[in-house]
Amino acid sequence: MQEKFLPVTMKQCEELGWDRPDFVYVLGDAYVDHPSFGPAIISRILEKNGYKVAILPQPDWKNINEFKRFGRPKYAFLVCSGNIDPMVNHYTAAHKRRSTDAYSPGGKIGMRPDRADIVYCNCIRQAYKNMPIIIGGVEASLRRFAHYDCWDNKVRASILVDSGADLLLYGMGERSIVEVADALAGGIPIKEITYVNGSAYLTENPENVFNGKIIDSFEDVKTDKDAYCRAFMEQYREQNHVSGKTLIQKHGKSFVAVNPPSSPLSQREMDEVYALPYTRLPHPMYDTMGGIPAIKEIEFSITANRGCAGACSFCAITFHQGRVLQSRSEESIIEEAKLLTELKGFKGYIHDVGGPTANFYAHGCKTQKEKGACKERQCLYPSICPQFKPDHKQYMELLDKLRKLPKVKKVFVRSGLRFDCMLADKKYGQQFLRELCQYHVSGQLKVAPEHISDKVLRLMGKPGEQVYNEFCDKYKQMNAKLGKEQYLVPYLISGHPGSDLKEAVKLAEYLHKHKINPEQVQEFYPTPGTLATCMFYTEKDPRTNEKIYVAKDISEKIMQRALLQYKKPENYETVKKALIKAGRQDLIGFGPQCLIKPREIKNNGYYGKKDNKKTVSAKGRVPQNKSNNRQKNKNGRNK
Repeated sequence: MQEKFLPVTMKQCEELGWDRPDFVYVLGDAYVDHPSFGPAIISRILEKNGYKVAILPQPDWKNINEFKRFGRPKYAFLVCSGNIDPMVNHYTAAHKRRSTDAYSPGGKIGMRPDRADIVYCNCIRQAYKNMPIIIGGVEASLRRFAHYDCWDNKVRASILVDSGADLLLYGMGERSIVEVADALAGGIPIKEITYVNGSAYLTENPENVFNGKIIDSFEDVKTDKDAYCRAFMEQYREQNHVSGKTLIQKHGKSFVAVNPPSSPLSQREMDEVYALPYTRLPHPMYDTMGGIPAIKEIEFSITANRGCAGACSFCAITFHQGRVLQSRSEESIIEEAKLLTELKGFKGYIHDVGGPTANFYAHGCKTQKEKGACKERQCLYPSICPQFKPDHKQYMELLDKLRKLPKVKKVFVRSGLRFDCMLADKKYGQQFLRELCQYHVSGQLKVAPEHISDKVLRLMGKPGEQVYNEFCDKYKQMNAKLGKEQYLVPYLISGHPGSDLKEAVKLAEYLHKHKINPEQVQEFYPTPGTLATCMFYTEKDPRTNEKIYVAKDISEKIMQRALLQYKKPENYETVKKALIKAGRQDLIGFGPQCLIKPREIKNNGYYGKKDNKKTVSAKGRVPQNKSNNRQKNKNGRNK
C-alpha cells in the first residue's frame, strides 16, 4: 500500500514542510494505523479536514522531555490512553498484574502508566503551561462522571477533574473532534468551547449551561449509595442525542457539565470513515520489537456496524458507542474486502465481518432514528420490542457477496451474535442460521448466554435459559441436516451481581447436564460506566431500587468461578468447599448428577479429611502400599 504513516518524530514533520504540528496526539497504545484503533480514525479524520497531526505513542512518562518532542503544537494536545482502560489492560478481575499487553510492542507490559490519561495530562502541564489538552477514548468516556473504581474500591471524581484536561470528548468522536478543531482554528479559546455534543467541560456557574439538569454531586455519590443510583440512572436516561439534557455534577467548587452525545454517523459518513487512507499496519518502528500482537485479531477483519441495542448490564458499549445501531453500506464493505485480498499475508480468510453484535447489521428501529434510544425501554429485554424488527436479509446478502469474491476462500463471523434475534426473525432467521453453519463457522460458534439462572439473567438484561436452549437445539439440528460436526462455545460470567453460590451451583449443574466444559470463564469485572458496576457498588438495582446480592468476598468469587470449571483438578478443593457451603453435598459422590467424586471416604461414611486409622478407597477396599512391593535402590528410593 502507498499510504504513509503520520509523523512520529520532529524530523519527519520537517520533511513534510511543517514548522510544527497543529495537534500532538499522545497515545497509551503503540501506533497502529488501522480503523479498529480509535486514534487511527481520529487522526485520519483530522488529516482529511486539513489539520497536521503528529503521533506521540507510549511516551516515557518519567521523562518530561518526551512530551516536548514536537514542541508546542499550534492548537492542542490530544490524549488517549488506549483501546482499553489502562487499569483493565494492566490488571485481571482479581486485581492481579497481567503478564502481557497486546497493544504494546512484543506484548511487553508496563509501556503505559496506570490511569494513563491523568499521568499524561500532568506531564503535558509540566512541559507546557496553559496548553489546551483534550482527552478522549474509552478511559475518558467511561469516567466522565463521578464513578465507582474497583481498583481503589471507592468513588472517584470525574476524570476531567483528576486529569486537569480542558475538554473531554466521549463516544466515537468523529463529529466532535472536527467541531472542536474548527473552533480552535477559528480562534475560539478552549474554555469557551462548551457547546459541542459528545463533550464535557468544567464550569464555575451551572446557570450558564444551556438545557442543563443537575444530578447528585460527587460529594454525595461518594458517600450515599442511593445518590449514586439516582445519578447513574440520570446518566443512563439522558444518553440520547435527540432529547438528552446536559447533565451537571458538582465537584467541589466546580461543576462538570456533560453535553448530550453526538449524533450517530449516517451510512455515508461511516463509509467515508472506513475509506480513509490507513496503512492498516503497526508502525514499522515496532518490527524489530516483536510487532504489536493486537493486530493479529483484526488485521483481516471488517467492521460492518457500530453501537449495540443489546445494552447488557455488564457491557460498557452503552456508554461509549451507544445503543443506536449504525451500519456501513454493502459497497463500502465489499471495497474493503477487496483491499484485504491484496494485503501481504492474506491467505483467503476474512476473519470477521461484524461489530459489537454481528447480526445487528442493517437492523434498526424507526423510533431510534427519530427520537434516539428510549429512556425507559430496552430493545431486547425483557422481550424484543415491537419497534425493533430483526431482519437478517441484508446481512446474509452481504456475506454471500463477500464469500464469492476472487481470492476469498472463507468468511468467518466471530463477533458476538444475538441468538434471541435470530430466533425472533421468523422470515429469515432459519435461513441465516443455515448459511451461518454452512459457510461462516469453523467447527465452533461462540455465543454469550453468560448464565442460565433467570434471576441473574434478569439483572444482566439477557434472554432466559429457555431461549438459549431453543437456540442450542436449532443449532444442533441444523448442523445435523448439513452433515457437519460443529459445536457451541458459550461465554459465561461468574460472580455477576445477583449471583450467589446457589446460582453458581445451578449453572455448574447445567454445564454438567449438557456436558459443557468451558475452557475460559470471565469473572465479573466492575469497570466504570456500566449498569452492573452500579449494582456491584450499591448492592441495588438502580432501575427498581431492589436490594440484590453481590459477591464481594474474594473467597466466594474464587468459589463461583471454580464451580464453572469444576472438572479442573486444581479446582477440586475449592469446588468441594463451595458445594459444602451451599449445602449441596448431594453433588459430591458417584451418582450421575454429581459434579465431583469424593477423594477419600472415612469408615464412618463421611468424606473429606483423612482418617488417622484406615482410609477406604472409592471401591471400598483398603488400598495396598504398592511401594512396599517395588525394588529399592541402594539409597532406599523406589525405582
